[in-house]
Amino acid sequence: MSTTSPSLVPVESPSHKAAAEVLIAEYLHWVASVAKLEYGLEFDVEAMVRSDIDDTTKFYPPAGRFYLVEHEAQFVGVGCLKQLAPGVGEVQRMYVRSQTRGAGAGRLLVQRLLSDARELGYRVVRLESLRALNVAHQLYRSVGFVEIEPYADNSMNEYQDHAAVTAYRKSAIFMELRL
Repeated sequence: MSTTSPSLVPVESPSHKAAAEVLIAEYLHWVASVAKLEYGLEFDVEAMVRSDIDDTTKFYPPAGRFYLVEHEAQFVGVGCLKQLAPGVGEVQRMYVRSQTRGAGAGRLLVQRLLSDARELGYRVVRLESLRALNVAHQLYRSVGFVEIEPYADNSMNEYQDHAAVTAYRKSAIFMELRL
């Protein structure tokens, strides 16, 4: 059993960006396989990874936050916060490798992102998640997120065929937390 607790490291250096890129790609390939298998959906994983790492207005300060989860001297997870609109943030790319799940890393990450959202002046935080990811939904509900109708600025609009947007919205749960 592990004697260390997970910790969070802001993505700032080139080595942190490289580690985040690996984890985000791993996460998105996994989610893409679930989306294809469960819902027949496809999206452009490589474009998403490039945007996540290279677009400095997306997850990086001043309006966003980008963290790696470190546990037992390894980066094992990632999570991000971005601004959707004035006063509205969105949690994205929440991922913890399976061997670390249960160590409190996901809860630590979501609580930090929510704390950051409050500090940034966000009044609302949203997220979207495939319906098949039930464990993630349990975590989000446990910190106060509730289901809402799909919101227009969701992250998948620009990474999939426009004709698939309606099918995607049916395959996903959209959630919100008022801060």
